[in-house]
Amino acid sequence: MNARRFVLLRAFTFASCNDGVVPVATVSRSGERQAVDDLLGAAAVSPSALVIAGEPGIGKTTLWLDGVERAREHGFRVLSTRADEAESVLAYAAVADLLQDVEPEVLAGLPELQRVAVDRVLLRTGTEGPPTDQRVTGSAMAAVVTAMAARQPILLAIDDVQWLDVSSRAALAFAARRLTGRVGLLLTGRAHATEPDPAEWLHLQTPGAVGRVRVGPLSLRALHTMILDRFGKAFPRPTMVRIAEVSGGNPFYALELARGVDGRSPTGEAVLPSTLTELVRLRTQHFDGQVGDMLLAACSVGDATVDLIAEATELTAERVVELLEGPEREGIIRIDGNRVVFAHPLLARGIYTHAGPARRRRMHRALAAVEKRPELKARHMALGAASAEPATLHALDDAANAAVGRGAAAAAADLYELAIGLGGDTPNRRLRAAEQHLRAGETRRARRMIEPVLDGFAPGSERAAALNLLGAARMAEHDYPGALPLLVDAVSHAVDDPGLLVEATLLLSRAYSMTGHQEEALREARSAVRHADRLGDGKLLSQALSLTVMLDCARGLRRDRSALRQALALEVPDPDVAAPCRASVVDAVTTSWTGRLEEGLAGLVAARRRCVERGSDADLVFVAGHLAMVYTWMGRYSVASDVAQDVIRRGEQLGGGYPVVVGRTQRAVASAYLGRERVVRDDVRVAIAGAHQCGAPFLTIRPLIALGFLEVSLGNYETALNVLQPLLAARGDGGTRDIFPASFVPDAVEALIALGRLHEAVPLVEALELHGRELDRPWLLACGARGRSMVQAAAGELADAEETMRRALAQHDRLTMPFERARSQLFLGQVLRRQRKKNVAATMLRESFDTFQDLGVPLWAKRVGVELERTDAPRGSHSELTPSELRVARLAATGKTNKDIATALFISPKTVEHNLSSVYRKLAVRTRAELASRAGDLVED
Repeated sequence: MNARRFVLLRAFTFASCNDGVVPVATVSRSGERQAVDDLLGAAAVSPSALVIAGEPGIGKTTLWLDGVERAREHGFRVLSTRADEAESVLAYAAVADLLQDVEPEVLAGLPELQRVAVDRVLLRTGTEGPPTDQRVTGSAMAAVVTAMAARQPILLAIDDVQWLDVSSRAALAFAARRLTGRVGLLLTGRAHATEPDPAEWLHLQTPGAVGRVRVGPLSLRALHTMILDRFGKAFPRPTMVRIAEVSGGNPFYALELARGVDGRSPTGEAVLPSTLTELVRLRTQHFDGQVGDMLLAACSVGDATVDLIAEATELTAERVVELLEGPEREGIIRIDGNRVVFAHPLLARGIYTHAGPARRRRMHRALAAVEKRPELKARHMALGAASAEPATLHALDDAANAAVGRGAAAAAADLYELAIGLGGDTPNRRLRAAEQHLRAGETRRARRMIEPVLDGFAPGSERAAALNLLGAARMAEHDYPGALPLLVDAVSHAVDDPGLLVEATLLLSRAYSMTGHQEEALREARSAVRHADRLGDGKLLSQALSLTVMLDCARGLRRDRSALRQALALEVPDPDVAAPCRASVVDAVTTSWTGRLEEGLAGLVAARRRCVERGSDADLVFVAGHLAMVYTWMGRYSVASDVAQDVIRRGEQLGGGYPVVVGRTQRAVASAYLGRERVVRDDVRVAIAGAHQCGAPFLTIRPLIALGFLEVSLGNYETALNVLQPLLAARGDGGTRDIFPASFVPDAVEALIALGRLHEAVPLVEALELHGRELDRPWLLACGARGRSMVQAAAGELADAEETMRRALAQHDRLTMPFERARSQLFLGQVLRRQRKKNVAATMLRESFDTFQDLGVPLWAKRVGVELERTDAPRGSHSELTPSELRVARLAATGKTNKDIATALFISPKTVEHNLSSVYRKLAVRTRAELASRAGDLVED
């Protein structure tokens, strides 16, 4: 064992400074050591984690230290921290430990908001600047680790996760789900056999990437070896059996028992304490007076120093060192420079427990007098108080405010709850605690702060604030019907608080929208605009205007450009503003709805990047859903499917609900184009069930559109109309404005005409034409013209149908929607064929076929292929082929396989496949047999 490793391990053993050390890990821990080796191997490839759990004293930390050192030997960069109960109130203490040695240039590469969050964690800046929270901090953590992992593998090592401060735990849980690259996490946590995993919150992107092991007891033989190596002598077998029985195989307990064996027993049997608690008490009870006070001070703080103990006990540092020599000789503590470290946390816990309540309170009051950090000072004051002393409550409130300023909502909520528990239970403090729980994503804890005492909130703004928080919590839980009555009441109580009134009204509008009450949603959004305007609050006015524009456009009404410009001018970056109320997001979404897809795409990509930087999953789901939709409209179906899959993954990590509905819906839409029938039907089923479970019928619209399109693609027109009937029944005249609200209408038109129900199709076509002319929307004009052409063709007016369809193609030239253009070309080709214009029809159909092939839309390519066969027009000649395609075609026509052709032409089989695909398309053949039948056409000219 090298010297550095020896020192590391020795720091956490239980013998005196002169004892030899044999780490428990080297005695009988081969299984656990193998688990660590497996972690390091897996982490060298992709994110992996190992959680080592076990009872106190079982040897978790020794295994952890051994794993840390082996990681370094394997080339890992290790970022480590050891959590402590006394510092569990200190916001981001563990994250600060992990980031403190990261190179400045790595941190400088973070986006600005993430840099601000890291600076606050590291106490390099105050509360000035934009607000941050655990999501931003977690995103920054993930970005830092991922960047470092590009250079060398990284190990995040955290000991005693049960004592992580709540803000660090939230940030680490958030970061872990976003890690990529060569990253490992090695965690230990205290848990008895019947207790849950101490790191249940830890999840990585890949299922099964988190390993979990429980450290069990050592065997009698292993205990014998450990004690022999530690004390240099063997105990009689009866004594060893008794030590094993009493300790239960716990190495710390066994070593301490062996230390206290009464060798003077005439029978040779040891007189042993019956419990670990009793053993620790016997080991430390003789330290009293000043020495006892110093030990109590040391175990009452997270990072004890000689100077701190001297201040708290009003002694000199020299005297403290002198008095602590006794405990150090006995292996209770060690003095490392200025630091005072207990040999094992159990010894510290024993001293603290046996000190008694009155003595502990006195010590915490002494520590509070010398502590400078607000959170720790408040904690000591709280633990030093027997009742709700005003000064203590004030200190806790100050500490909570400081935590809020650092973006540590979870820590702030716990501090408010601590004040409440001490007797400072006021409505205002409960509201502040609930608000911070909500910011931290702890919706249930937020509700528990308010629901049991809701009637105790005074009518008016106080009750409105409570109801608004409850409504927001329900919205965050995707319980939209549950949020509605709470928010209605909140609005009615908020009339005397204009700012709160706007916030509650905006939430109420969104709840109405999600539950399918679109008219009420728009009414409340417009009401919020009026209230915000009267208030003169630009930030709130921007949100209200943005939501109003979004709801207007979703209902098919005209896009209010003036209102949107005002909203954009007033927009203020704030992670707490929901995406539907964020002007830049609404601008990108509604721009895409008008058909300006490339412009909308750029805005949505930028919005998604900002969501990732802020760590805002709820906003990311909203933005990514619309982003996937735009990719689908642009014919980039695989990209749309990947975006949707990412939303599904995030949603499943968050427990399902709205995110999974959105992800499944958008994957269904993209898969319908790609011809993945089984995926579409399964995703639609899950999405519709999830929408109903959320009480959000509005979310069933897009799944029905996807399924209706699939049925049209398959030629199942009757089934398609049955699927789309609820949407047709709910359609008002405004429902055919812009792509988003009207995207199902062309499918319904095609199905109705195919079934001969022209009288039902005509009103839909007229609405598309009308609104297309009113708003100059190319998509509406193109689809309206195509529908009109289909009606004319069905009536036998083929010349008019041809002319109308060519007008549709002129509108398609204004759009980046290749599928829609190819779809119109297909129908124009049919009209031309029926007029016996076979060559022109074949040319049009081949263009359509090429587009569908390039887009990867097999169902529609098949339909065009059938039409091409019906044209009976002269097919393409080999003159259209490139020289390489001609060479491949000639060999394929002779019956050679792709592998044979590749060998003969010294090219890869993949290149052969690509050339053959192009040959089939250009010659309008579909099989090798058809190609062989045209072998005579492939000779040299």
